[in-house]
Formats: sequence, structure tokens, C-alpha cells
Amino acid sequence: MKRVGVLSLQGDFAAHGEALRRAGAEPVYVRHAAELAGLDGLVIPGGESTTMLKLLRYDCLWAPLAEFARRKPVFGTCAGAILMASEVTAPEQESLGLMDIAVERNGYGRQVDSRVTLVEPDADFERRTAPGPIEAVFIRAPIIRRVGAGAKVLARYGGDPVLVEQGPHLAATFHPELTRDVRVHRLFLEKL
Repeated sequence: MKRVGVLSLQGDFAAHGEALRRAGAEPVYVRHAAELAGLDGLVIPGGESTTMLKLLRYDCLWAPLAEFARRKPVFGTCAGAILMASEVTAPEQESLGLMDIAVERNGYGRQVDSRVTLVEPDADFERRTAPGPIEAVFIRAPIIRRVGAGAKVLARYGGDPVLVEQGPHLAATFHPELTRDVRVHRLFLEKL
């Protein structure tokens, strides 16, 4: 069974752990750099990206996380997607630069603008998982404003990319861990 870390500094990391378990992996909650050893991949959950940046620095996880991501797949949701982007705006902030995407923080609006909706995945996502729309929970979600040539859009909402992959990495601007549908997590596990 694949062992997948879930960065557990902030956000609903427990929901990701449960989704990974339902998808067929063993979740490992990561709070310290040493806990990255022996993992097959890592999930960076949603939360508040500036707070996560501070905690990553405070807990001396920034450099080990960047090194891990050079060798292993990483899946970021919401704030995790922000941290994986190569460019962050509204306001600008530091990121890991793991994917060639530009992300606008809180692009869909404030907390009151949060929503649950269905998004249509592309044919490749459905071929690799199962057909049908993806239930997407958007909470103060970022918008992906640019997708570079090396990245591929797997699902859109209102014309904007909401699920993108690049090489071993995957980013979602929504929270798939808050639904019963584990297809997005299973797609990530295929990358391990």
C-alpha cells in the first residue's frame, strides 16, 4: 500500500487522510521534516496560504518540502495549489514553483461566495478514473489565471481551470476531500 503524507500544519488534513484511505493509500500526517522519509507522495491541503508559509518556515519544513517535491509527486488543494504555483497574485507571495501556473488568491471571492457545484472533467480525466461530473467544494478558492505549456487542464469551472496536472504533480482549486468522490485522490495515487 502506498504511503502518502498529508501536510498537517493547518487546514482539513484529516479529511484528506480519510479520502486517501478510501482511495486505497495509507495516510501519514506530516508535521516535521523527518516524517517525509519513506513517503510515496504528499498532499498539501487547503487552509490559509500565508499562514502555511509562516508555519513551513517556522517548522523548518520549506527546504525539505521543496527537495521532496523534486523527487516525488505532490497534490495541492486550494491553498496547497497556491503554494505549488510558479506565480501568485492578489497579493504576490512566495511559492514552491512546482507547476507552471499563475494563481490569483481568493479569486472567486470571500467566504460568503463559497459554493458547492459540479464541474465537468475532460475526457482524459474520465478515461483515467470514471465518467461523470466532479462535485467541487470552493471555499475562498483561488483562480488559476494562466496555465503554462507544460501543464494540462483536467477540469474547468466557468471557463477557468480548476484541476491541473504537470508531470508528477496535481493541483485543484477546490476541495475534493470534502466529498465522497475519491476519483481526484485516485488519480493522484496513479502518479506514485
